[in-house]
Amino acid sequence: MEELERELGIREAVKLASNENPRGPGPAVHEALARAGAGLNRYPDGNGFELKRALAERLGVDPAMITLGNGSNDVLELLGRVFVGPGDRGIVDAHSFVVYPLAITSSGGGLVRVPSKHFGHDLEAMAAAVDERCRIMFVANPNNPTGTRVTRVEVERLLASVPDDLIVVLDEAYFEYVAAADHPDGISLLADHPNLVVTRTFSKIHGLAALRMGFGVSSPAIADLLNRLRQPFNANALAQAAAVAALGDEDYMAESRRLNDAGMAELTAAFDARQLPYIPSAGNFVTVKVGDGAAIYAALLREGVIVRPIGGYGLPEHLRVTVGTAAENARFIAALDRVLEAQATGTRS
Repeated sequence: MEELERELGIREAVKLASNENPRGPGPAVHEALARAGAGLNRYPDGNGFELKRALAERLGVDPAMITLGNGSNDVLELLGRVFVGPGDRGIVDAHSFVVYPLAITSSGGGLVRVPSKHFGHDLEAMAAAVDERCRIMFVANPNNPTGTRVTRVEVERLLASVPDDLIVVLDEAYFEYVAAADHPDGISLLADHPNLVVTRTFSKIHGLAALRMGFGVSSPAIADLLNRLRQPFNANALAQAAAVAALGDEDYMAESRRLNDAGMAELTAAFDARQLPYIPSAGNFVTVKVGDGAAIYAALLREGVIVRPIGGYGLPEHLRVTVGTAAENARFIAALDRVLEAQATGTRS
């Protein structure tokens, strides 16, 4: 938003590009931050004792199974560094989160991209792509940027079909938004699958994107390896305090889910009315087909609306749009109408 103001002189921009929770943090988080602010002259707890204890109690796991990260990206990159080296390979979906290929290739590994099935993970094809050089597989559920998801049965079938020494990373950044009964809770699968790692974040439904706090849950053996490479102060004190407070605020999460469901309905109804195809999403964003994604994105910027072009994900005709507040969603739809009308008439919006 600051960049738009500097470069185009646009004020009060609407940002629907990064899948953030449009609400501000809840009162419990503000109170925790105020208390933690008194200790800014001290380094944070490098082991994250209180946060690990809160997570362990909530998730029903041993604290020794938890790895804290500067966002879940941090944990994803650590997994690449620990398990991938030159000559190894990692498996990703063709339309999956950009950090997965980076985690593999930055460690010298080769990349195996498996074609998507209906814009989502084809887990059978991913399992079939495993060979003796494969060390890691990344599965996002729900997937970013398409919003698709896989069921518990499908995940269990995948885990049963791959070698025990293949690390399967189940990225559940948007887990809290899904209400479907057949959706897997990856952490409940850890006891039977010691090669599984589950990552989650406080950047989405908890509304703490600016503080960068995520975590991984795995076997104690894998967590030990990750924590050996982890920087000692990668989780700052304010983030830890805010995360503990956010974790216990059930009302905030419930209201965030309710508002997301309502906003998703607003956006998809608008797309239906305009005959714009979209990918049904289980997250807090929706991917819509608009034609020339890069051109529509640029035109929307001039309208003061920031969305995400995803040509780099192999979807050049689509845009990913975060569910915003009712006012933000309405402003996006109005701007999109102007942009599409200008495109149809050959004028510039």
